[in-house]
Amino acid sequence: MIIDRQECFKKIAENLSEKPTEQRIFNSFLKLYPTEWKQLKIIYSKFNRSKQFGNTIPMPKPEVSLRKEIKTWLQKNSQ
Repeated sequence: MIIDRQECFKKIAENLSEKPTEQRIFNSFLKLYPTEWKQLKIIYSKFNRSKQFGNTIPMPKPEVSLRKEIKTWLQKNSQ
């Protein structure tokens, strides 16, 4: 997966000219770390293809999981 996402979020937030929000960090992440984003999507698609019929293990879509991590990071660093 992505190496040290917390550090990536920190770098993105430092380079933003506006107040860091979930959407701004998400958009910047897609621009600055395209290979990591692609890797997340690949892992998700491999997981979906490997599921057997009737056996479902929920895994959030890459967008949802990344947004959740960003939101958690923002909450932790805003205090």
